Amino acid sequence: MKRTEDAGELREIARRIRIEILKMIHTAGSGHPGGSLSAVEILVSLYFSKMNHSTKYAKRDERDKFVLSKGHAAPVLYATLAECGYFSKSELASLRQMDSMLSGHPYAPSTPGVEITTGSLGQGLSQANGLALANRLNGYGSYVYCLLGDGETQEGQVWEAAMTAAHYKLGSLIAFLDNNDLQIDGFVKDVMGIEPIGEKWKAFGWHVQEIDGHDFGQILQAIENAKMVKDQPSMVWCHTVKGKGVSFMERLAKWHGTAPNADELKKALAELGAGGNG
Repeated sequence: MKRTEDAGELREIARRIRIEILKMIHTAGSGHPGGSLSAVEILVSLYFSKMNHSTKYAKRDERDKFVLSKGHAAPVLYATLAECGYFSKSELASLRQMDSMLSGHPYAPSTPGVEITTGSLGQGLSQANGLALANRLNGYGSYVYCLLGDGETQEGQVWEAAMTAAHYKLGSLIAFLDNNDLQIDGFVKDVMGIEPIGEKWKAFGWHVQEIDGHDFGQILQAIENAKMVKDQPSMVWCHTVKGKGVSFMERLAKWHGTAPNADELKKALAELGAGGNG
């Protein structure tokens, strides 16, 4: 797997991953395209540029680790892992099938490259805390990355975990908030407002950066900035677009958990430059 910080190369990887996300969800007939598409640039930045990981040394203790706290966005993780070479892209077509290695939510025992089983929202940051504390106790200099959804931060456990990370000064923990403004029932602000976002995380003792979550330059720089902070956990607050990359999916709650039909898939793939066959 080639590592790069070239924005053009990263955009091409992101395009391929978006294509795979749409194809696998269509084939499964269920899944979560909106929040998977909004997080693509974040995962591409991590796995293809900044994370210390390798398919050859997938269990090396000193590796960096990634926790997908918003586990329903599993398609973006699976497509990224397949692009990295953790398993064949042909496996993506088995998403949500019986006996598949690709469950509807990440399941660590069955899927190469998945570090933590997630899906019950609000728990991933607590698990990331545990991994970061373990790194400290073992003397590893590696990082733990965690992706949360904005609607997910309505969960109380997120804030217990936020306090814990600050209390233990987990500078090796870098979290990302996929702030696409929508959840299954509509706009986050209407369901349960989470503002003021930056001020809240700062008040809980976190180092906070606010960025465009689709701009590779901003994401890569934010990760480097976070690594300079040794005595605080870091939150990279990412403004994103639900359904990013597919015009008729963007900014619509409908696409939180709806699979595209054949015509919609064809239209989406055409927008991504893949034609009808991907």
